[in-house]
Amino acid sequence: MRASKPVNTTHMTKNLTMNQSTVANDVLDVIVVGAGPAGLNAALVLGRCRRNVLVFDDAKPRNAVSHAMHGFLSRDGFAPAHLRAVARQQLAAYPSVRMEDVRVIDAVRTDRGFSVTTRDGRDFQARKLLLAAGVVDELPQQPGFRELYGTGAFLCPYCDGWEMRDQPLAVYGRGDDKGGGMALEMTLWSADTVLCTDGPSQLTDACRQRLDRNGITLREEKIVCLDIHSREPYHASFDIVFESGPRLRRAGIFFNTGRHQSTDLARRLGSNSYATEGCTVDNKHQKTDVPGLYIAGDASRDVLQVIVAAAEGAAAAIGINAALLHEDLA
Repeated sequence: MRASKPVNTTHMTKNLTMNQSTVANDVLDVIVVGAGPAGLNAALVLGRCRRNVLVFDDAKPRNAVSHAMHGFLSRDGFAPAHLRAVARQQLAAYPSVRMEDVRVIDAVRTDRGFSVTTRDGRDFQARKLLLAAGVVDELPQQPGFRELYGTGAFLCPYCDGWEMRDQPLAVYGRGDDKGGGMALEMTLWSADTVLCTDGPSQLTDACRQRLDRNGITLREEKIVCLDIHSREPYHASFDIVFESGPRLRRAGIFFNTGRHQSTDLARRLGSNSYATEGCTVDNKHQKTDVPGLYIAGDASRDVLQVIVAAAEGAAAAIGINAALLHEDLA
């Protein structure tokens, strides 16, 4: 799919740059760590509430390799970079929202809320803190996966299954859920699906029988590499090379090998809900068990979709604004 024409962000970067000498000594209403859909949508809602908000962006979005995002009504097929650029452009209309293009490396609780430290050594204070920095996907280590990531190797069938429909596909994973479950799911998009477990499958007999009944071939040989012939987005061509047995020519491979949060700030702040793959939160307003700390987006739940992350950002913003109102108007 052809990427959308990018928006020129030169002028908006200038408009959104924080006056460091002023802000560093002030206590903001909210600091948002992460400028993906969750963080940016939270900033939008808070800006419309006239809250003083500072958003930190380390420019490492999870979907950086994606050519288009899907499943987002009115934005289906948008290039992720285009969405972020449009969001920044729209945030420029709200003078109380500012951006800092730097990574946050630490955060501590204070008597006024939170203090965060950036990679370049600056400290910023806010009454509330929203973590929306997302997760980092763990790719299989064999040569070829990283090179094909986003063109022929994918994580989410809901995101990319339609584009790969009716092509020869493979699934990389083990066990009934991450292996067998995903392989069965892929039959919605392709009748030619092979489950590759890269060693013992760890499948139950019941799952093996389901795979067999649904025409899914199982390959348990260790994988050496993906031998790439073409990396054309959604029309790639490569061979899965095994330690033994014939090669397998495929157009796409979906894998489920885990993820970890891009930052452990929630753990450092003492949250008992912190887990490597994501935190447990109050889903109504994205609250954690640490007073004043909120988490939204991919780091907070299992439905890892752009539209869900944006919705969680809005929910967190409404909860944060309500908490600030309660404190100020008691």
